[in-house]
Amino acid sequence: MKILVLNGPNLNLLSERDSVQYGKFSLVSIENLLSKEFPSHQFTFYQSNLEGELIDQIQSAGTKKYDGLIINPAGYAHTSVAIRDALELCKLPKVEVHLSHIGRRENFRQVLLTASVCDGFISGFKEKSYLAAVYLLEKIIVS
Repeated sequence: MKILVLNGPNLNLLSERDSVQYGKFSLVSIENLLSKEFPSHQFTFYQSNLEGELIDQIQSAGTKKYDGLIINPAGYAHTSVAIRDALELCKLPKVEVHLSHIGRRENFRQVLLTASVCDGFISGFKEKSYLAAVYLLEKIIVS
């Protein structure tokens, strides 16, 4: 199974962020965790702080023959209609992940523009959110 894993702004500095909210893993550690936990899958990891670059990745995901998409849009989840539109057009199975527990965060973080056009979203399990997303993609793709 080929899975594209997209990460949005500030996740490149994950190990420097509030570990209570985001865990103690770096983005590279999360990538290693996924590859170790699911050795039969082929992952492509991409992180950008730029909205347009994330949109380009979403738009080309289908042409690159991925089976599924995991996206952590980070702050763009609350603000980006453009990423939402790109996700809506993307016909791949897709799961949105958030490391922090969105329900326990500030009011402005309660609104997720992007999650409604994904098959579902996972929030609050830190690095395990990504593991759950892969597991769920497996179930969605096989059924």
